[in-house]
Amino acid sequence: MRELTLQQARRIAVRAAGLGSPRPTTLREAIGAVGPIRLDLTTYLCPSPELVLWSRLGRRFDPAELDSLRTHRLLVEIAGNLQRAERYALHRAQMEAWPGEPATPFAAQQARWVEANRAAAEEILQTLRSEGPLPPKELEVSFPVPHRSSGWNNDKSVVMMLERLADRGQVAVSHREGRQRVWDLAERVFPEVTAVPFAEAERLRNEGRLRVQGIARASGPDCDPGVGTVGEEVMIQGVRGRWRVDPAPLEEPSFRGRTALLSPFDPFVLDRHRLKELFDSDYALEMYVPAAKRRFGYYALPILHGDALIGTADLEADHAHGVLEVHSLRPSTDWAPSVTRAVHAEVRSLGRMLELELADELM
Repeated sequence: MRELTLQQARRIAVRAAGLGSPRPTTLREAIGAVGPIRLDLTTYLCPSPELVLWSRLGRRFDPAELDSLRTHRLLVEIAGNLQRAERYALHRAQMEAWPGEPATPFAAQQARWVEANRAAAEEILQTLRSEGPLPPKELEVSFPVPHRSSGWNNDKSVVMMLERLADRGQVAVSHREGRQRVWDLAERVFPEVTAVPFAEAERLRNEGRLRVQGIARASGPDCDPGVGTVGEEVMIQGVRGRWRVDPAPLEEPSFRGRTALLSPFDPFVLDRHRLKELFDSDYALEMYVPAAKRRFGYYALPILHGDALIGTADLEADHAHGVLEVHSLRPSTDWAPSVTRAVHAEVRSLGRMLELELADELM
């Protein structure tokens, strides 16, 4: 079995994510390096998908181009992630088999709830067919059995039914108006594709996941969500257990790094176990942490420099006053002057993308 150094593993991960140098040159290339992008729309800085793609493209990124891909259905929303439309073929078999066999306890409970409200589901589909796309608030439907949960989704029967109909491939998010999802029949949102058989689709999704991660755990409680048996099994010096690696990056030329500010929802940092094991980072998103207990900041951005995570940038966009607030730049280790200059250059570049001036000059 091949054994990699920790530095090799880090560099494989950085290259695979499109965060090395040179940068991707087109939006499609950047999307290919990222894979599915979580659609968190927190506007503390800008919608996360924009930040994720700017981290790859820098000054080349134009948010209007991303909007155009969505408008023309080249990018679609599946399970809360922005994905290339053709990937629908890898999800269709799973949707058609919902709640699955065997079903998880949650899916089985939700399937029973949908069946108890079959008439309501049909009414939603009929309304969307004749009047869609529509936001949930315009779907006035009576539910014999209202949705019940531990509290978070109580009294949200329409939204929960739309999500279950999406799980089984009958409806889909057409677009968003601000933070609000607007729904339509899936056949009017997704392209006409043949479903890839379930086992093959799972393998292809795992291959795609490994391709953009470069190196990942196969499975287990300390990975999210794992890549199964695709790729090559390797060990990493000083890191417990076995990993799976995409063989392609092993043969790539010498590593060239750069500096990047990353969204808290960037696929590169979402697997916190992987982040800790490979990059010795205990970064956490602290939006829901009381202010007095925060270590990094409300929406702090991890900072990548070369093959290391070197700190965080706590930034805030104040569009009302046209400024980008720099609350703090927190090094995890001392920065050399050249590193400081590179971080400052990325902060200024982000300000230009957001069309904001820095509130104070960086020192």
